[in-house]
Amino acid sequence: MKKLGFGLMRLPTNDKNNAADVDIEQLKQMVDLFLEKGFTYFDTAWMYNAFASESAAKVALVDRHPRDSFTLATKLHAGFFNSLEDRDKVFNAQLEKTGAGYFDYYLLHGIEASMLPKYEQFDCFNWLLEKKAQGLVKHAGFSFHDTPELLDKILADHPEMEFVQLQLNYLDWESPWIQSRGCYEVATKHGKPVIVMEPVKGGTLARVPEGVETLFKSHDPALSVPSWAIRFAASLPNVMMVLSGMSNLAQMEDNLSYMEDFQPLTEEEKALCHQAADIINSQIAIPCTGCSYCTEGCPMHIAIPRYFSLYNEDMREHLEEKGWTVNFSNYAMLTEKFGKAADCVQCGQCESVCPQHLPIIENLKKVSAHYDH
Repeated sequence: MKKLGFGLMRLPTNDKNNAADVDIEQLKQMVDLFLEKGFTYFDTAWMYNAFASESAAKVALVDRHPRDSFTLATKLHAGFFNSLEDRDKVFNAQLEKTGAGYFDYYLLHGIEASMLPKYEQFDCFNWLLEKKAQGLVKHAGFSFHDTPELLDKILADHPEMEFVQLQLNYLDWESPWIQSRGCYEVATKHGKPVIVMEPVKGGTLARVPEGVETLFKSHDPALSVPSWAIRFAASLPNVMMVLSGMSNLAQMEDNLSYMEDFQPLTEEEKALCHQAADIINSQIAIPCTGCSYCTEGCPMHIAIPRYFSLYNEDMREHLEEKGWTVNFSNYAMLTEKFGKAADCVQCGQCESVCPQHLPIIENLKKVSAHYDH
């Protein structure tokens, strides 16, 4: 397989404030172009695009292309089952929603220390192997958000798992929180191929500080800024697939332009990526990837990732000179549809599901202090 996968988590929408309102016609164009260029891997999950992603995959992909022309991955998340029976209810619903008949890759979703006991309690690893024995799953694995030490233990306890999906990008490569490099090295030690998620860190590595863009463009003006992030991940020897959550046709065309005939990074280019990481890390206020796991259960309907994005942009501005940015207006417009940062009731559900383990409640207080006045 070619190394670029189509992540169906940030699909194009008709209404930017309604993730479930997928722009199916644009998605069909993207799917067709992706397959036409020889790429085959599609990645979805139960709750992506406000639970609409799997259904969108059926309409845009499964119903329109031969089943053997693509590979489809989806996942079981611990937040959506509370019994042995629930696991099958979700799985059977996923088969129905996608119409796929079987899944080429199936993952236990977002394993971390707080979730692992639930996956063990309900015997999910063996359950997944049973699905494989029944021919309903071709390859069994899991996605992971925690320490290299915990990953080492899981792979030692469950050597039957065939692959691991990890958050990996040049910004998180040496991050003490994400530990991309450490987790990658553990997976490699166990001989498990890695599927990469968040290679562009939710768009952070597509919208970089001016100094980073200059750094990249001075080396090769023809390459887009996000291409550096995708190629960084794809250049690692044990990476089998790099997922990109492409939100429009233009993003897909850019990704295909350099991944169709993929050339790994040179040593000089790798050094530039690490240099870029140092610059970005010195300027980013809240390292949110915009995955939106936090928003689905928010009782106050707060647009957490969007507010963090606005705040990050403003923190890079010279506010003492400007005093005001357009993001104050952007924030005000968002609060007409979503709860304000100040509306947070500190229930903590957002922090319990955040793959980045961010102190969301404290960060919302910062956002509120900045915008709510």
